Amino acid sequence: MTLSAHSSLAGTHWVFGYGSLIWNPGFAHVSAQQGLLRGAHRSLSIISTHHRGTAERPGLVFGLARGGACRGMVFEVADADWAAVRAYLEEREQVTSVYRDVTRPVRLADGRMVRALVFVVDETHEQFAGRLSLEQQLAMVQAGVGLSGRNVDYVINTARHLEVLGIRDRQLMALVDMLEAGAEAA
Repeated sequence: MTLSAHSSLAGTHWVFGYGSLIWNPGFAHVSAQQGLLRGAHRSLSIISTHHRGTAERPGLVFGLARGGACRGMVFEVADADWAAVRAYLEEREQVTSVYRDVTRPVRLADGRMVRALVFVVDETHEQFAGRLSLEQQLAMVQAGVGLSGRNVDYVINTARHLEVLGIRDRQLMALVDMLEAGAEAA
C-alpha cells in the first residue's frame, strides 16, 4: 500500500503550523496536537509586503529556515476537506511564493510519526532576510502594518501562543520584551 504525500492510513492529511497557523489555522481539521519537525527552525526572517507590511514599510513574518528543530502544531485534515484546505493554504501562504511547500516527517505529541505539509522558506527568494539582529527585527516589526494587521500584534500573538503551549523561543521572547517596553514608553 502506498500513501499519498500528506496522508496517513486513516485517509487523513497533516499540516504543520509554526507561526500564525498555530493560533489561526483558518481551515477545517479533525484534530490538532503538538509536533516536532527536525531539520528546520522557526525564524522571523521573511520580509512581508502583504500580510504584515507594505513595500514602503515592510514587516517580518516567520519562516522555517534550514537546520535545528521546531515545535509547533500539527493539524489533521479529513480527506474530504483536503482539496479545499490545500487551496486555502496555497492562497494564504504563497502570495509571493516565498515558501516551498514540502512534505516532511513530523513526530506528534502522542508518539506517532506522520508526513505533514510544511511551508519552508525559499532561502533564495528576495524576501528572505536571513539572520537579522534583534534591533533590525524590532525596527521592521514596529513599522509593519499589512492587510492582515499590525506586525507587532502578529509577533506578540505568536509568542503568547507558544508560551501557552510550553514552547520556549528565547530570541522571540527577547523581541517581545523589547516590543512591549517600546509600547509602554510610547
